[in-house]
Amino acid sequence: MRILFVHPNYRSGGAEIAGTWPPAWVAYLSGPLRRAGFDDITFIDTMTENVPDDELARRMEELQPDFVGVTAITPSIYAAERVLEIAALHVPKAVRVLGGVHATFMYQQVLAEAPHIDVIVRGEGENIAVELCTAIAEGRWPQDRASIRGLAFRDGDKVIATEAAETIKDMATIKPDWDVLDWKQYTYIPLGTRVAIPNLARGCPFTCSFCSQWKFWRDYRVRDPKDVVDEIQELHEKHGVGFFILADEEPSINRKKFIEFCQELIDRGLPDKVKWGINTRVTDIYRDRELLPFYRKAGLVHVSLGTEAAAQMKLDRFNKETKVEENKEAIRLLREADIFVEAQFIVGLDNETPETLEDTFQMAWDWQPDLANWAMYTPWPYTPLFETLKDKVEVHDFSKYNFVTPIMKPAAMERGELLDGVMKNYRRFYMRKALFHYPWRGTGFRRRYLLGCLWAFLRAGFKRTFYDLGKAGYWGPQTKKQLDWHFDESRQGTIAAATDWETNADKAAQAQARRDAVREQMKARGQERSESRKRDRIDVD
Repeated sequence: MRILFVHPNYRSGGAEIAGTWPPAWVAYLSGPLRRAGFDDITFIDTMTENVPDDELARRMEELQPDFVGVTAITPSIYAAERVLEIAALHVPKAVRVLGGVHATFMYQQVLAEAPHIDVIVRGEGENIAVELCTAIAEGRWPQDRASIRGLAFRDGDKVIATEAAETIKDMATIKPDWDVLDWKQYTYIPLGTRVAIPNLARGCPFTCSFCSQWKFWRDYRVRDPKDVVDEIQELHEKHGVGFFILADEEPSINRKKFIEFCQELIDRGLPDKVKWGINTRVTDIYRDRELLPFYRKAGLVHVSLGTEAAAQMKLDRFNKETKVEENKEAIRLLREADIFVEAQFIVGLDNETPETLEDTFQMAWDWQPDLANWAMYTPWPYTPLFETLKDKVEVHDFSKYNFVTPIMKPAAMERGELLDGVMKNYRRFYMRKALFHYPWRGTGFRRRYLLGCLWAFLRAGFKRTFYDLGKAGYWGPQTKKQLDWHFDESRQGTIAAATDWETNADKAAQAQARRDAVREQMKARGQERSESRKRDRIDVD
C-alpha cells in the first residue's frame, strides 16, 4: 500500500518569519505506520517547497498513492481541502483523508464544503491512522468505516461521526519517524541552523478560553524525558539539528518531568551542541525562579511567555489565571538567568482602542523583554471565547484566521487603524532595541542571537511578508484607510462546532458542578429544617 502525506501550501506572514518549520505531524504519524508494516510512505511539503497545484498534481499522478493524507489548522483548511480536491481529480482511486484540529471540531462544515474528502480523522491521529490504513490495505474500506473510532464521513446525505478514539495512554509507544523529512529545507534563521519541533507532553490542564489545544488533546500526558532526549540526540547527530522548540503548550507544567528532561540533556552533553526554546506560562517561571540558571545550563535559551494582555481585565476574560505584576517579574527573572524572553500580547478584541494598544507598548517597554509580539485575536470557532463573541464576528473566511489579520473589528477602531497601531508598536519597539540594546547588550551568543532575531524581522519586512503587509497593501500610516484584506465574503456563517467531544477538563468541570449542586441542595435542606423547627417551636411567653 502506497501512502502519501502532503503539508498544505499556506503562509500567514507570522511564525514563518523566524524560519522554515518542519511539519512534525508527518513524523509522528509515519512512525507507527512503519512499525505496523506500511513502508511505502512519501511526504510532500508544499508549503516549504512552494509547490504549485499543477506540480502537485503531476507528482501525485507519478506516485499513484492508495492513501492521501493532509492535516490543517484553521487558516490552512482551504489549502488542505484543495490538496484533496487535486487528489480526487488526478488519483481518484486513493482514499482522501483529512486530520487536524479544525476538521476535528468542524467536520460537519468541512464535509459539506469539500465533498471530495472521504474521511476525517478526529483528534490524536497515530492509532486511528494505523487502523484506517489497515482497513484499506485489507480491502475492508469503506464497509468497515463505522467500526473505526475517531472518524467522520458522509453516508449518503448524512454525516456520521464515530465514537471518539481513546487517547494514547502508553506514551512510550510514541516514536516518530524523523527520516521522512528532508532536513536541508528546515532552518531557524536567528541561529542559521536546522530546527525541529519534538513533543514532550500532550494536552494542557488549563482551560484558556481562546485556546483549542486543551480541547483537541483531551487530557494531559507526559512522555518519558529519556525517550524525548533520545529523539533530540538523533535529530542532532543524524539530521544536523542545532535548535528545537518543544511543541507542548506548556512543557514546564510537570516540574519533575521537566527537570528530568533538562538533566538528561546535560548528562549527554547536548547543551553545547543544541539550543532550544519553549512556550510557557508566567506562573511556571515565577514558581521555578531558583531553577532558571539550571534550565539555561540545559540549553534553554528562548522562552515565549503568554503575557497576553496589558489590562488585567483582559487576562481575566481569557481565563489566564495570571496577574499583570507577575508578567513583569517573570521577564526580569528570565533576563537575569540569561534566557531570551519573548512577550506575547493579544490585541484586537471588540474593546480594543488606540489607548489600550498604547498601553501594551508602554508595558512592553517597561518590562523590557528581548522580543515582543502583538498577535491579532483570532476567534477559533470551537473555543469558549468564540461562543461569547460570535455575534460580533463578521468575517467567516477561515484563511484569514492567522493571528495577523484583524478578524474582529473593535467598536472604537477600523481594521486599518488597528493594524497601523500594531505596526507602530513593532516599529518603536524594535527600532529602539536595534539602536540601543541588541548591538551593545552582552557578547558572544547573546549578541549573535539577538542580531539574528533582528535580521529575521528585517528580512520579512523587506520582503513584505511580515504580517501579510504586502498582500494587504500596507505601506505606513498613510495607507491605513486603503487596505484590502481580500476577505472571501462568500463564506457566510459557520456550522456549529461539534458538541460530542469531552475532555478531562470538561469532566472535572461537570464533577465540580455536581458537587456545587449537592452543596446548594444540602444548604437549602438545612434552611428548610431550620425554618420548620422555628414553626414547630412553642412560644411560652
